[in-house]
Amino acid sequence: MTRKPKKTAPADAFSLRVLSVVRRIPPGRVATYGDVAELAGRPRAARAVGNIMRGCGRPDVPCHRVIAAGGRLGGYGGRELMKRSLLAAEGILVSGSRIRELDRVRWRAPRRRKS
Repeated sequence: MTRKPKKTAPADAFSLRVLSVVRRIPPGRVATYGDVAELAGRPRAARAVGNIMRGCGRPDVPCHRVIAAGGRLGGYGGRELMKRSLLAAEGILVSGSRIRELDRVRWRAPRRRKS
């Protein structure tokens, strides 16, 4: 019996936009799932962004820089200690399960003007 190769679902346009936004978050800065959803064109899709981040696993996408609302760390695929370490290495202070000085390190991408 011959097995058929697994088909991977093609990335949808929203997922590609999410990954593009997350790649733009500079080191030492964070954005919330809601911030990323809004920048990717779907402001009410924070949960979808979380699901995309959980399944990403791409080394070129700094998923650890995406956090939950209010500065909470969020899941990071169950590896909170790893997320905390990566953020600390970038100079972001974490106290408990929250980012300290969120207003200082929160990244807000400049709005692109429509032509």
